[in-house]
Parts: sequence; C-alpha cells; structure tokens
Amino acid sequence: MTGTILDKFKLDGKVALVTGASRGLGRAMAVGLAQAGADVVGVSRTGALDETRAAVEGSGRKFVAVNADLEHASAVPTILNAAMGAFGRIDVLVNNAAGQRRNTILDFTEQEWDYIFTVNVKSQYFLAREVAKTMLPRRAGKIINIASLLSFQGGLRVGAYTASKGAIAQLTKAMANELAPHGVNVNAIAPGYFKTDMNEALLKDPVRYEQISLRIPAGRWGVPEDLQGAALYLASAASDWVHGQVLIVDGGWMSW
Repeated sequence: MTGTILDKFKLDGKVALVTGASRGLGRAMAVGLAQAGADVVGVSRTGALDETRAAVEGSGRKFVAVNADLEHASAVPTILNAAMGAFGRIDVLVNNAAGQRRNTILDFTEQEWDYIFTVNVKSQYFLAREVAKTMLPRRAGKIINIASLLSFQGGLRVGAYTASKGAIAQLTKAMANELAPHGVNVNAIAPGYFKTDMNEALLKDPVRYEQISLRIPAGRWGVPEDLQGAALYLASAASDWVHGQVLIVDGGWMSW
C-alpha cells in the first residue's frame, strides 16, 4: 500500500456536482471540495453563483454554473447534461438544494406541501437516480444527500419540511442497499442549527434563538464551514466502506 491516510481525502481529478451552491451550506461544501482538489458544477435556481465561482477558481479548480430550479423535476436533465457536457463524468453528488415553508399543521396548504416535497425529495431522488446511472459503469461514485435534525425530531411549524427530511434519511438507506454492491456510496449529512438564510426566522426571534442556543452543548450555532469536513469525508476514498449512514453535524444537539 502506498500513500498515507491523508491521500485518501484528496479529490484530485474528481468532479463534484453541488446543488443549492450559491450560498450557505451549499457554497461552503462546494468550496471545501474544491480545496481538496475537485472541479465543481454548482447549481442554483437564482443563478447567483459568482461568489462560489470565485472561491472555487481561487482554489485552482474549474467551475461550471448551472441555473436550474429544482422546484421542477424537469430540471434534472438540464443539470445532468451540463455536468456531463463540461466534464464527461460526475464523481460526487451533493444533493443540497432544499426549500422551507413555515406554518402550523392545521394551516399547511396543499401548494406548500407539494413545493416542499418536490424540491426536498422528488427532485433529489431523480437527480440521484440519473447521476447514479453514470457512476455504475465505473463502479465508483459518492452520493451525499442532505438530511436534517428534523429527520429525527418533529420541530415546530415545519411539518412538511420535517416529513421531507425524514424521507431523505430513509431514501438514503434504500439507495445505499441497492447501489453499494455496484461500488457507489450513498450517505447523508444531517446538519444541526446553522447560521444560514433558511434559519433567518429563527435567528431573528430572540426567544427561539436563546432556547435553541442553550440546547447546543458546543455553545454556538454552526457556520457553513463547519460542514466542510463531513462533506469531504463522505466524498473521499476515506469513506469507501461507509454506506447508508446519516452523519449528524450539530454541535452535540442530538446528544442532549
């Protein structure tokens, strides 16, 4: 055996496809993978990927931007064609794009429910399915779904989101069972409470912010860069025998 354990974390020559890459957790993971050596295809519904591009290219890697809205599963071919057209392969998929709607269980509308499940589950499944098809002939690839603490807990005023993230955790396991024999790893990351735009309502609510902060053993909310190590581990050869896991990155919230 040649090399060291650190070599297993290198992504030189790899291509990573990251959805929701324009800001927050998606941007941080895209940049972290680039710093480890991967070229990046970044997907955003807004197309506002200039900062992500600058950070990736500043790391010496190539970047391709794709403007696609995963509220519509029809965006999947657009994303796949752009990535394959640019690089001819996808080694890592980070299924990060997600939507959020806050309402009471009694008041969620059908439109809100359908929006959440299309973005958070349906589109993630079909994108992972199509990317997996390109990985199978090489018997290699890493699919990383983004779950949540709400894959395990109920939350408040986020019933549709909670249900969708529970579905992602179970989908990760189901996909791993079928794809592991073909050399493709499927795992998930469950982020805790991070200072991102999605949590803006909680960050602006002094009561809920204090309640949540006191529950985190690490004593602080996460920042997007806190997710880079987990993403790199699951994207790299260091995790080659890890299948169907939901890795919680939460400052200790779930241990409380």
